[in-house]
Amino acid sequence: MKNDDSRRTHQDLTIFDLESIVAATNNFSTANKLGEGGFGPVYKGLLANGQEVAVKRLSKNSGQGLEQFKNEVMLTAKLQHRNLVRIFGCCVDAGEKMLIYECLANKSLDFFIFDKSRSSLLDWKKRFEIILGIARGVLYLHQDSRLKIIHRDLKASNVLLDSTMNPKISDFGMAKMFGEDQIQANTNRVVGTYGYMSPEYAMEGRYSEKSDVFSFGVLLLEIISGKRNTSYDPSPNLIGQIWDMWREEQALAMVDPSLGESYPAHEVSRCIQIGLLCVQESASDRPTMSEVIFMLGNETTLPHPKKPAFILQSSSKLNSAASKGSTTSLNDVTITVLKAR
Repeated sequence: MKNDDSRRTHQDLTIFDLESIVAATNNFSTANKLGEGGFGPVYKGLLANGQEVAVKRLSKNSGQGLEQFKNEVMLTAKLQHRNLVRIFGCCVDAGEKMLIYECLANKSLDFFIFDKSRSSLLDWKKRFEIILGIARGVLYLHQDSRLKIIHRDLKASNVLLDSTMNPKISDFGMAKMFGEDQIQANTNRVVGTYGYMSPEYAMEGRYSEKSDVFSFGVLLLEIISGKRNTSYDPSPNLIGQIWDMWREEQALAMVDPSLGESYPAHEVSRCIQIGLLCVQESASDRPTMSEVIFMLGNETTLPHPKKPAFILQSSSKLNSAASKGSTTSLNDVTITVLKAR
């Protein structure tokens, strides 16, 4: 690590030199690789002081990578919550740009909920705790941190799990900071993940707290069902299927089979309804995250959800790109397509 002068200059972060990160990751060995993020590989590392870390290495050919790297460094350093991944420092040395995070023992949420053998390790009690933890993390971003943050890329692969399966939201490369009184913003370049983007963001470039609420609703329904909200054929996507089943009072048929019968039907039904409230087409109809947490924790009467948005299903171009398992641009829209691991 660099000298104390350097660390004083960057009060919120420790600045690592390349040599110490190369040593920690065994020269970025394949054995140490944890996965591949949107902007490059992530490695497990062991610092000289015995601290286990995850090193996010920005790919040298990553488009627009530097700006998002700076964004993530600036935002993550200021955020502290038990449901957000903690950053230890960064490395900008010899052409390398890296983020050094806490290393979490149990990888990401998608590693469990979308895998038939591993999903059985998450019973309903644990899934509900994960849902509540994610909700608290998003509420902190929207309301309780020193900054008002819109994450913009909330999805199962960006929720990491610690040794006790406590969820921690990660990857703030897309995040945007809002002014205290700011309600929404617009962008000409929409970047997000197929299946999680709200209709107003995907189609018009408008984002707000309610865009994150939409993504949270998708995530909640995925946790309950064990299925991804993607559809590569004319049939409805997950949201569409659950909406149809809910209207027929058969929503529990969508519950992940690995849960068996060992779940409280009333609580799960309530969570499905909360998820449907979050994915309503109109942003103004969706609850805030504080309302979501209140609904999750209290037996109050829930509003009746309106028809959810199916915008991703209706775009043949997006479905065509998804079926190829690639990243595509549609007018100024960049979609990350999720592929099974």
